[in-house]
Amino acid sequence: MKNIIKLVVLVLLFTACDDMFDPALENNRGLDAMYNEPTYAQGILANAYILLPYSSAPQSDVATDDAVTNDNDNDYLAMATGSWTASTNPMSQWQGRRNAIQYINLFLANTDEVVWSKEEVINTMYNDRLKGEAYALRAVQMLALLKAHGGWTAGGELLGVPIVTEPETAESDFNLPRNTFQECINQIIADANTAMDLLPLDFGDISDGEIPSKYQSLGVTNAGDYNRVNGNHMRGRITGRIIEAVRAQAALLAASPAYNAGTTVSWEDAANFAADVLDRVGGPNGLATDGHTWYANISQIEGLASGVTPPEIIWRGDIGQNNDLETDNFPPSLYGNGRVNPTQNLVDAFPTVDGYPITDPASNYDPEDPYANRDPRLNDYIVVNGSTQGPNSEVIVTGIYADDKDGINQENGRSTRTGYYLRKLLRYDCNPNPEFDTEQKHYAARIRYTEIFLAYAEAANEAWGPTGNGGNSYSAYDVIKAIRERAGIGLENGDAYLESVKGDKDAMRELIRNERRIELCFENHRFWDLRRWNVANLNETARGIRIEDANGTYTLVDVESRNYADYMYYGPVPYGELQKWSNLEQNAGW
Repeated sequence: MKNIIKLVVLVLLFTACDDMFDPALENNRGLDAMYNEPTYAQGILANAYILLPYSSAPQSDVATDDAVTNDNDNDYLAMATGSWTASTNPMSQWQGRRNAIQYINLFLANTDEVVWSKEEVINTMYNDRLKGEAYALRAVQMLALLKAHGGWTAGGELLGVPIVTEPETAESDFNLPRNTFQECINQIIADANTAMDLLPLDFGDISDGEIPSKYQSLGVTNAGDYNRVNGNHMRGRITGRIIEAVRAQAALLAASPAYNAGTTVSWEDAANFAADVLDRVGGPNGLATDGHTWYANISQIEGLASGVTPPEIIWRGDIGQNNDLETDNFPPSLYGNGRVNPTQNLVDAFPTVDGYPITDPASNYDPEDPYANRDPRLNDYIVVNGSTQGPNSEVIVTGIYADDKDGINQENGRSTRTGYYLRKLLRYDCNPNPEFDTEQKHYAARIRYTEIFLAYAEAANEAWGPTGNGGNSYSAYDVIKAIRERAGIGLENGDAYLESVKGDKDAMRELIRNERRIELCFENHRFWDLRRWNVANLNETARGIRIEDANGTYTLVDVESRNYADYMYYGPVPYGELQKWSNLEQNAGW
């Protein structure tokens, strides 16, 4: 894939330099050139990978109750505080996703004509795999579009986006109406199912006895031929396992409270699609023991071969050697800019180590010693006053009592606004100090197994209650118990709080949502979750803590008011598109 991307760049550079030649060259190549140039054909599909809708940075979290930013020019800050419009929308996916879908459709319309190999059976395997990737990538891109722009119109109809499955040309009708949300979900699931029929579950070298029967029937007897197409060197591309997870994500979205009145997707459907993914790793018993600290499992990260994923990860991005996240988010004393500041709202969501919410009298939570006996994930994910950070384990003081640049609102534009700094996603062994500028390996976790476990728990609880399983071998309760045990919660008391709510669907729902908030924090899930749940937290004021002295005088402070209107639970169709195309209908309120 890297080589293909390099080729695309070189072609673009060459095309940009046609004035070097006399007479000038026409460098606009026709699509038929791809038929005998497989690399050119793959370059078209490569654009759909380049345009994947994933980020390695916690961008949208600062527009939620989980975090704020100290960057006054941040687009998400502006969005959350009242400047979100159909013309100014940092959450928009319209252009990027539709561009990617155009490349995918171009590829699908021509791939059957490409000579991938002069050996017929090898040609078939190449074509199957690449078509499978294309259908899978179209489902990924469509799902991102639907999350960002699907919504209810003023007329009470739940609409998605225009479905386009053929390449658009100068003669195409671009004035297309939006399809219904249900039609878009149907398209995503259909593309996912087609992709699963064409793709291997995972890429990797196999032996002669492991050749899939469909290729054995075509005469493939040598595993080397199969490995040439689907072997280890293909790891990192989208697979059958990945697209199964995407299908589960789509079903969860459609079954959620914000959308389910306009779809036919049930909670049972969402739970069963998630179970398809989880059964492959043995259900809750397959939950990776160190999965909640995937970003900090240094020996594991350092040992990852090209395209290989650790047990927690279903799909990851490329590994990059840098300290960008640390430069952005370390405290000022460690040469960072302290950009993402976790809120007191999020800190309060972490239970005590025995599993009780801190608001429960049984928790023994001490407001005068608020970070003692807490969920271990609090220290894994957030730098609190007096904890350590950085390559030399420096103590970080966020209170105002010390003459220190890390205190709340101490260092102009770089210190925390909430009394907390980010730890999750960062490696302590990076050093942004210009004297050292130590970089380390990082990768983006595009889809984690924990996300799908939580999707199953949410859907199974709604479908069958906390302990029902609908014919699967595990329940919502089983999943949440495994996740909390992994985190070190309730080990001394048998997780008495979980036991107390396992007969109460509503209480279990709140616990599942809270576990999802904690486990997936700073991974760009919270904004979308609050909207699909249609809950009031979207407008919750972001709070922080002011620590007056070393003995711990704690004062809660309001840091940033949110200014979301009710209609903003559904994102807008871009205003510019509505100006161009009369058949597009806007979501209500925009």
